Amino acid sequence: MKKIKILAVLSIIAMLAISACAAEPEVITETVVETQIVEVEAEDGAVTIGYAAPGLVGGQINIQETLYRYAQDKGWAVVVTNCNGDAQKQNDDIDYLISLGVDAIVTVPQDSAGICAAAEKAKAADIPFYTIDRSPSGCAINMTLLSDNFLAGQQSGEELVAYLTEKYGAPEGKVLEITGDLGQNVGQLRRDGFHDIVDKNEDIEVIQKVGNWDAALGAEILREVLVSDPDLDAVYMHSDAVYMNGTLAELEAAGKLFQRGEEGHVFLCAVDGSPAGVQAIKDGWADQSSNQPIPDFGRIVDFVEQELNGEPITEGEYVVEGALWSPAKIVTNADGSLEAFLRTTSVTIENAEDPALWANFGDIK
Repeated sequence: MKKIKILAVLSIIAMLAISACAAEPEVITETVVETQIVEVEAEDGAVTIGYAAPGLVGGQINIQETLYRYAQDKGWAVVVTNCNGDAQKQNDDIDYLISLGVDAIVTVPQDSAGICAAAEKAKAADIPFYTIDRSPSGCAINMTLLSDNFLAGQQSGEELVAYLTEKYGAPEGKVLEITGDLGQNVGQLRRDGFHDIVDKNEDIEVIQKVGNWDAALGAEILREVLVSDPDLDAVYMHSDAVYMNGTLAELEAAGKLFQRGEEGHVFLCAVDGSPAGVQAIKDGWADQSSNQPIPDFGRIVDFVEQELNGEPITEGEYVVEGALWSPAKIVTNADGSLEAFLRTTSVTIENAEDPALWANFGDIK
């Protein structure tokens, strides 16, 4: 039996194990630190993963749960920290995981460039370094497993242009874009994919506001724009997991919440395909969301296992039979890191009941 001495996070691991079995996951808002040294026991030869969470809001709680579940299926131990949106603390958390001597580190970068300092320390300690959901920027790591966020933005843009064309007879109108954190590559890609489609239509005006994955800020942005631009036709959200509930509340408060097909309807499109986003589509308030394959983000542990066994990961197709995103593509980015891009699925009322969607995926709701 191997033992790893740690100073923190055992209570988070316990909460995570419980929440994975509950109907509604318990949201963890801060890292819980114990005051004494304790020991984590794992079977001899078992791998220990250090996971540095960026904060447990929006879809991040689900991302953490799927990582834990896939690791647990292998009999692996997971040590979890949570930086609560503080990029420097995340780097400090990774320093701590390195000090524990974990076998590999997995993280969702709070800051795509800032995470490179931690990645270099892990490399110096000969600890493999992986990310999910977001890629680092400016350094090479072992691998990132993420959604094709550029494609997701394109899918939302395509549905929006089709709606405005049907509404006005030509692609024109006024759209509010509530972004994520544009210091992260995921926010940049969701922005760039959307504009790759929408900007081809010069009569569509996009009002871009930075939301930083902050639900309260997103609601405030919409509230102010509805005053300055009451003729708003649509809202594009970089995350319906973060912004959908506040968006619906603000539209209702302004007397502008109408269902699809009704006069005055504000078209709502987004990325994530979260339970909140897909339910809004089912209920008739929202129109489209680009579904992330979050239930499969935990498959990063398969690649960790492959490399720990001395088998290199190579570029090419990544196939999982029956997965909505399959086949995916594995490529090497400009920084020299391997990236596995899982395709997103455009969700409308036509396919909102698909059981393979994240929002409808059993206990990951």
